[in-house]
Amino acid sequence: MSGFLPVSKSDMEERGIEQLDFVYVTGDAYVDHPSFGHAIISRVLEAHGYTVGIIAQPDWKNPDSITVLGEPRLGFLVTAGNMDSMVCHYSVSKKRRSTDAYTPGGVTGKRPDYATAVYCGMIRSIYKQVPVIIGGIEASLRRLGHYDYWSDRVKRSLLLDSGADLISYGMGERSIVEIADALAAGIAVSDITFIDGTVFKTKDRELASYDAIELPPFEQMKTDKRAYAQSFYIQYCNTDPFSGKRLFETYKYGTMVVQNPPAKPLSQIEMDDIYALPYMRAAHPSYEAAGGVPAISEVKFSLVSSRGCFGGCSFCALTFHQGRIIQSRSHDSIIKEAKLLTKDPDFKGYIHDVGGPTANFRHPACEKQLTKGACPKKQCLFPVPCKNLKIDHQDYISLLRKLRSLEGVKKVFIRSGIRYDYLIYDKDQEFLRELCMHHVSGQLKVAPEHISNAVLQRLGKPSVEVYHKFVKAYEKMNQKLGKKQYLVPYLMSSHPGSTLKEAVELAEFLRDIGYQPQQVQDFYPTPSTISACMYYTGLDPRTMEPVYTANRPHEKAMQRALIQYRNPKNYKLVKEALITAGREDLIGNDRNCLIKPEKRRDIREADTKQRKRAGNRKYRKK
Repeated sequence: MSGFLPVSKSDMEERGIEQLDFVYVTGDAYVDHPSFGHAIISRVLEAHGYTVGIIAQPDWKNPDSITVLGEPRLGFLVTAGNMDSMVCHYSVSKKRRSTDAYTPGGVTGKRPDYATAVYCGMIRSIYKQVPVIIGGIEASLRRLGHYDYWSDRVKRSLLLDSGADLISYGMGERSIVEIADALAAGIAVSDITFIDGTVFKTKDRELASYDAIELPPFEQMKTDKRAYAQSFYIQYCNTDPFSGKRLFETYKYGTMVVQNPPAKPLSQIEMDDIYALPYMRAAHPSYEAAGGVPAISEVKFSLVSSRGCFGGCSFCALTFHQGRIIQSRSHDSIIKEAKLLTKDPDFKGYIHDVGGPTANFRHPACEKQLTKGACPKKQCLFPVPCKNLKIDHQDYISLLRKLRSLEGVKKVFIRSGIRYDYLIYDKDQEFLRELCMHHVSGQLKVAPEHISNAVLQRLGKPSVEVYHKFVKAYEKMNQKLGKKQYLVPYLMSSHPGSTLKEAVELAEFLRDIGYQPQQVQDFYPTPSTISACMYYTGLDPRTMEPVYTANRPHEKAMQRALIQYRNPKNYKLVKEALITAGREDLIGNDRNCLIKPEKRRDIREADTKQRKRAGNRKYRKK
């Protein structure tokens, strides 16, 4: 019998299952690996005695494709996949992407836009009374009224737009088991209002408002950007499982959407148990003919060591999804998984990554977080490190050494994000030495994002002086070790707070270090981030101060072009940006100039065209 969960009636018959407890509908291909949310949730339910079948990427134009496993006994579980379906489909310029890494063969078009709502509509068209629970990143970050970049408007909670009964938000392992147990006990889904990490809807104001904070009404948020910013910040300040309050927002006709506080963090034993479940660690074999699922290649030989992030970057949704409290696996659990990797016939001796959202976070930021949670209105690292911050890399160093010593392991890389500020605040340089000596392959990718302190402040990132300090320490350590290794800085254009002035400063920085990025991340306003709130409202929700936002496509294009000012295709945009910013001094033949005068360039281009025409005439004569 295949170790994969049932994907067809014949699979159910083979396992002796007449009716599944849950049918899990996902916008991704079925990959039974712990880097995929549908794999973890379905295996957790299976471990608690429930049967689960998978419908992966149903034909969204044919409602009957949702019936292939029959009606589940307890309910449907629905997710758009590992990414928000709109981010998966569209670039920041709202152009359709040409590939989908979560689909067999990398082809596009196998899932709809706003996939969660579409799948729920398919289910409701056939199964009127079966409970529907939605989860995953798309549902988690759209659990209350939210700004939607693609339609450029504030949209309702996805619970209402999808017609689902409940949202299981965050990572979901705790809440999904509680939901399953409640349904199995015969509790109506409409009465499941008491589980942390869930969102429900009701018309009972007394139930909604009990020990809760009322958010501005949705109808007000739709038209009043200040009200939206205020609502968002209340939500942001209540994302902690220890201090977070119940929240509710009202809609037309008396409907209320209620968000229960986040689920409590998993203990290390619970984390270990989840990653020890019997995953096949591969894509379903039915995809082999299409060339497999590209996304598995990025994670197949990587190890998740932790969850959560107390970094607090404004553009990141982790605060809303995984939370700020670090949850880590034990060394034994990770070593056991690493040994499984070494037995894979495709393993070549290289562990691609050991980390999480931030690789060098292996424990909570301070002792207080273990019992009282993260501070609602204070950051651990920004604008300066908190006096209570525990800065210690010893546990991570020990783990990496154990992994390096395993038989069959040649090299252990760290490709998750490294918080260089946290690293440089560590007075003991042992981790920096180990990093440079053993875990970098010629280039280390770090994310300063910008070099203007005005923009960094909006990003929630440390000052540029901290980055410069790290660069010097990194270069000094590599010189000491006799290694030639380089830094690759990730940079972002058009983030709120960045005018053309700051964009030019960034271009000058790149000129001075002699670096030309091959790729540029233009700021992408994804749901439930501080940055997206700033983009839409023009206000920083933390202070309610006005923030400059480059939201016109042409200005965004100019800011992006400045980062790649050496690219001839960007010449006209760069010139326009420099003139608009009053920085014509950077147009000229001086070594400090970004571009040369256009007159000489036009002459060169004319000469080139003339030579080509002359060459073509000679060819035609022959």
